[in-house]
Amino acid sequence: MKVRIEAERDTYIITHPQHVEEVLQNTGRTFQKGYQRHPIMRMVLGNGLVASEGEFWLRQRRLAQPLFHRQHIHRYAQTMVDFTTRTLKTWPDHGEVPLTETLHNLTMEIITQTVFSVDLNQGTPHNVGTSITQMMDFYQQQMTSPVRFLMERFPLPLPIPGEKHLVRAVRDVEEVILALIELRRQSPENHHDLLSLFLQARDDDGQGMTDTQLRDELITLFLAGHETTANSLLWTLCLLSTHPDIEAQLQDELRTVLNGRTPGADDYPSLTFTQQVVRESLRLYPPVWWMSREPLTDWVCDDLLIPAGSEVGISPWVMHRDPQFYPDPQQFRPHRWTFEFQQALPRHAYFPFGGGPRLCIGNNFALMEMALVLATLLQHFHVHVHGAQTVLPDPSLTLRPQAPLRAQVVRRTPVA
Repeated sequence: MKVRIEAERDTYIITHPQHVEEVLQNTGRTFQKGYQRHPIMRMVLGNGLVASEGEFWLRQRRLAQPLFHRQHIHRYAQTMVDFTTRTLKTWPDHGEVPLTETLHNLTMEIITQTVFSVDLNQGTPHNVGTSITQMMDFYQQQMTSPVRFLMERFPLPLPIPGEKHLVRAVRDVEEVILALIELRRQSPENHHDLLSLFLQARDDDGQGMTDTQLRDELITLFLAGHETTANSLLWTLCLLSTHPDIEAQLQDELRTVLNGRTPGADDYPSLTFTQQVVRESLRLYPPVWWMSREPLTDWVCDDLLIPAGSEVGISPWVMHRDPQFYPDPQQFRPHRWTFEFQQALPRHAYFPFGGGPRLCIGNNFALMEMALVLATLLQHFHVHVHGAQTVLPDPSLTLRPQAPLRAQVVRRTPVA
């Protein structure tokens, strides 16, 4: 399908797994992301892993990849569970909670602790949480602003509304992050967090990252690892609210596997149905619902010639709901994710974290965080999201509910 989204080029939307695989697997060779063409993305993400290209991206990826190996991710499992447990202690035994605000705060606390060893609840001289939250809000507003879209295509000598707020927010975040980097360089003991690992990382020539490179990668981590996880948890709780039978089965697994104790990294492989629930939720509500690439040379897709420099659009939202690959695609059916089903599924019929060499580097971190937060939360509370059946998605940068969600919560009786 060919559409005109941008004034200067066509967008070609592809919907077959074979074509998606060709594009994603060849990103960096015959395709590029092309995100550097977006001034707002350059301002916020700099040259981090999401936005960079070519040899520079490859170097950064090689430096960062070991930081997300299993042994490091498992180290953060306790933080995920402890911070969730702390949040639940603020909930009433029977009452209403602002679910969107709560989960966004929780995932921000988790990512801030795992990156910087900074606990936002303990008071810190670096107001990192507030600074990053403000920057992310302004970033979302600018990236989805129709006024900005028009003014970039029909340039006028006028300031773009709201841009100065984003510029100030980015500057505030940079000051906080660079201060934390400088403090850590002066006291280089291992804090067992991602910042320590980034500072220790070296390429084949023994070179580490500059402060600017660290800034770009750390901001990218926050943007990629905070809101997407919070939104995915919100969608999962919406789905469970409208499928009490599935919630009951999930509860059965938690009782069987955990028997009342707190979950940990070693329990994650045994929480198979919990993982199926997460996987199915990500199918229906992929955190990034749209991604794009640019062919570096003319590309023939079947019999269609797609010119170099065009935009090739790929939508996990569309692909994940294709009845050719998913029977009853609109239905929430976690049981579909058997080993046999996954083996038969085309490689790129399911890709909530992208694919190919640009696969999200933190996908395993996010999957474990979702499962452990969900298990801890539902172990202690029954959660019913108000209006769960009528919640609509807001397809902005990430797939978030259109309005903040509230939920009725009831504390569960502890396992004897």
